[in-house]
Amino acid sequence: MASPLMETHLSRSRLPVRRGKVRDVFDLGDRLLIVASDRLSAFDWVLPNPVPDKGRVLTGLSAFWFQFLGVPHHLISTDVDQAGLDLTDDERLSLAGRVMIARKAKVVPFECVVRGYLSGSAWKEYRSSGTVCGDPLEPGLVESERIEPRFTPATKAETGHDENVSIATMAGAIGADLAGTLQSMSLAIYQRAAEFAIGRGLILADTKFEWGFDLASGELLLIDEVLTPDSSRYWPSDRYRPGGPQPSYDKQFVRDWLETTGWDKASPPPALPVEVVERTRRKYLEAYERLTGRPLEGV
Repeated sequence: MASPLMETHLSRSRLPVRRGKVRDVFDLGDRLLIVASDRLSAFDWVLPNPVPDKGRVLTGLSAFWFQFLGVPHHLISTDVDQAGLDLTDDERLSLAGRVMIARKAKVVPFECVVRGYLSGSAWKEYRSSGTVCGDPLEPGLVESERIEPRFTPATKAETGHDENVSIATMAGAIGADLAGTLQSMSLAIYQRAAEFAIGRGLILADTKFEWGFDLASGELLLIDEVLTPDSSRYWPSDRYRPGGPQPSYDKQFVRDWLETTGWDKASPPPALPVEVVERTRRKYLEAYERLTGRPLEGV
């Protein structure tokens, strides 16, 4: 079994690389090689120790959903040998299960968020003003309550937090037709995925999608990761109790632990204890197994 991957290095390649909080993206010329590392971020910081197998869960789940949804998307292959690179045996082992070879796309500069439950920043806004992204909701709702699925776009921030915006703001930036297309497609995908997830014992509370236009053909594509624990809020349906926070399959457990440490969120974060890393790993693996119906290969 390969060791956890914090950062990708290809010893025989001089490919341009961009490193995000979780992914390392290599430019193959006409395609991209996207590597999901085992890095974990919280409060806009990358934490100092990895969560083993996390990147392979993200890639495996994204590939599963791209195939299931059947909408145009950027994924070409998850086989690293299809990248045409001169890799060492160790590099090939470290990349196995965590790469996407993808079509290049011009990214739409908005996160396409869909919320079916009142949680996270939506709950904070509703509690403060009775609205979600500026749109009023009925009074008297409680935290984690189910709501009619709503499209709540957000700006894509290179650093710091994404900012929730109105659909009108999004339409003003990219055009009403495209904004309307993204709204309808994102809502349709969310509803289909939520119906599937509930059959596997999971509530899909909210999620975010990214879209882009294929640089070669101009086709609108679903890009980046899709419906993973990093981009979505999954809750076990048998433990769902509206009126407060829910147990989840994302990194909320890590955030909760960090809040107990006295960390000021302005200096480098503390290392995670072994038990926190392992519990987080188990959450990601369980989400993968529940959704796909099979264990992650090699675990």
